[in-house]
Amino acid sequence: MAKPLWLVAAAGWVFASAAMGAQTNPPGSLGAPTYGIWGFDLAGRDLAVKPGDDFAAYATGDALAAMSIPPDKSRWGAFGILADLSQKRVRAILEEAAASTTAAPGSEEAKLGAFYRAYMDEAKVETLGVVPLDRDLAPIRTAPSRAALARLLGQTTAGFGDSLFALSVAPDSNDPTRYVVTLGQGGLGMPDRDYYLLEAFAAKKAGYQAYVARVLSLAGWPDAAACAADIVDFESRVAQASWTRADRRDPKTTYNPMSPEELEGLAPGFDWRDFFAAAGLGRERHLVVREKSAVQRIAAIYAVTPLATLRAWAAFHVADEAAPVLPKRFVDARFAFRDKALTGTPEEPDRWKRAVDEVGGLRTGMGDAVGKIYVARYFPPSSKAQMEKLVEDLRRSLAARIQASDWMEPSTKAAALAKLARYKIMIGYTEEWRDYAHLTIRADDLYGDAKRARAANWAFDIHHLGRPVDRNEWGMTPQTVNAYNNPRMVEVVFPAAILQPPFFDPHADPAINYGGIGAVIGHEMTHGFDDQGRRFDAMGRLRDWWTASDAAKFQAKAKAYGAEYAAYDTGLGLHINPRLTMGENIADLGGLNMAIDAYHASLDGKEAPVLAGYSGDQRLFLGWAQIWESKERPDAVRQQIASDPHSPDHYRAITPERNIDLWYEAFDVQPGQALFIAPPDRVRIW
Repeated sequence: MAKPLWLVAAAGWVFASAAMGAQTNPPGSLGAPTYGIWGFDLAGRDLAVKPGDDFAAYATGDALAAMSIPPDKSRWGAFGILADLSQKRVRAILEEAAASTTAAPGSEEAKLGAFYRAYMDEAKVETLGVVPLDRDLAPIRTAPSRAALARLLGQTTAGFGDSLFALSVAPDSNDPTRYVVTLGQGGLGMPDRDYYLLEAFAAKKAGYQAYVARVLSLAGWPDAAACAADIVDFESRVAQASWTRADRRDPKTTYNPMSPEELEGLAPGFDWRDFFAAAGLGRERHLVVREKSAVQRIAAIYAVTPLATLRAWAAFHVADEAAPVLPKRFVDARFAFRDKALTGTPEEPDRWKRAVDEVGGLRTGMGDAVGKIYVARYFPPSSKAQMEKLVEDLRRSLAARIQASDWMEPSTKAAALAKLARYKIMIGYTEEWRDYAHLTIRADDLYGDAKRARAANWAFDIHHLGRPVDRNEWGMTPQTVNAYNNPRMVEVVFPAAILQPPFFDPHADPAINYGGIGAVIGHEMTHGFDDQGRRFDAMGRLRDWWTASDAAKFQAKAKAYGAEYAAYDTGLGLHINPRLTMGENIADLGGLNMAIDAYHASLDGKEAPVLAGYSGDQRLFLGWAQIWESKERPDAVRQQIASDPHSPDHYRAITPERNIDLWYEAFDVQPGQALFIAPPDRVRIW
């Protein structure tokens, strides 16, 4: 294959006003980017590369060569450009709210304005110094016992800090009509257990220890350097006890229902009653433990670790999470490790960008309050209607593919079709916005605002307990450039911010839209039938609805497909772990296949026009490659391969079509070319 242009040096890249040749909007514009005259950037191709040698380079190679990663980013491309646009749009919303003289006191607009003003008032933050942080650290400093500290760890759910055990509220996999408290492993300050255990990350581990010492020193914690060494040693033992990310993907082994008493029997080294009571969960009688053996081992580690080390560990994690709303010395220290050292990002983002992320976040701020305004301004009803039609095209496509499958038993097909029919497709924005009436926001108290917002969002979560599952609730804001599948809810969600070029353009050639957002919709639908999603039935219950023969065939196909990803040389001495990325890989293949079928059906028997010498099929594949056009800094790729279930974008752009006969026909891909796979070896799943 051609040299992977998606991988760049860790430094020396500067922001260009037109980061992609196709982005014709002026700097600062709040309009969606444009790509050529019919949705594809013809000028971005590298025609010196054969499609069969590196399809990504052929489709976007010249654009990639001209692309520069902004200095405050670890990666850049189609997703990054839209995220940047969304960030600018939210900034405009927040600055208007901050400047408003007519907002009613206590209204959402007034609160948004006050929150944003508080974040942007850096002088006030500097004046307050560490006083707000000290109030949170004081009880940690004096915690007299592990039981007392467990109570403080429980309180982190509604504020700053971390716990050794991750808590969440979600539909029960065995009965998705009700909510349940889920408990899992936690406690690590680096992206993954591998960062503690593998020699390849030794330098990052040393950098982490230096960062821990720096934060503790800034917080006024005694013997910061010695405590940092103890903390990293403690977290290394927790890492050794923790499950790998690949193992954590199994929905069956991570479903272990038990009562609080049974949890106490399983893991007696931790004060569970105090922990749950402090988290507002003292009355819960039903839990689901995810990584059962890890929870047991981590509780045992907690029981024998010196109290002084546990106090220092808790203090560090409070200060680390709170750093963005603390004085600049904390902000700079956090950036130097978490962004510069871990991902190679050269420069810290402007303060307004960090303010937008905090205030507009679903978990950290008032994301739905921003989302209401965002949708009214930037997501017209016509786009929603066009998307809903496209969704139904994709649903019919997947149904036909299931019915035509030559490897599934009739009973499994019937169950799959029943599940597909029940899918709820949510487009653009929620119909039930969160209520922030009880959230107190003050323009002179950034630390308090951020902490109260976290508390309000945790209160929102635990308020679900004991109530029927709300099938209208969203787990993302409309201004988020992403999408998701929720297997327990049997739903897929597409926020407004991703429904823009190059993913979706109401004025683009339909083939480009099908290769872009069509394949993304298909991707999310396919998640219901990937190696994890296939374990959930039409009602969202964790249940084996496959025949043994079908399951074995599926696993063999998935293994063969994973081997294609594992064989790639990333140029960093690392290979993609198909056990970690399998679900996303399968979803990409299924999504692209669905998009092809849906596009063909949309032609209603007519021939697609030829544009710039490209057939409709060729344009669809070009649209697919265009959405994955990106560059990443090497350390960002290393972190992604270690901790992210998504393969790097370059490999997402080139791998699914290697298994689709139509791609070979469309671009005359021949044996001997780098991406060629012989027909019998092409993987066909969905």
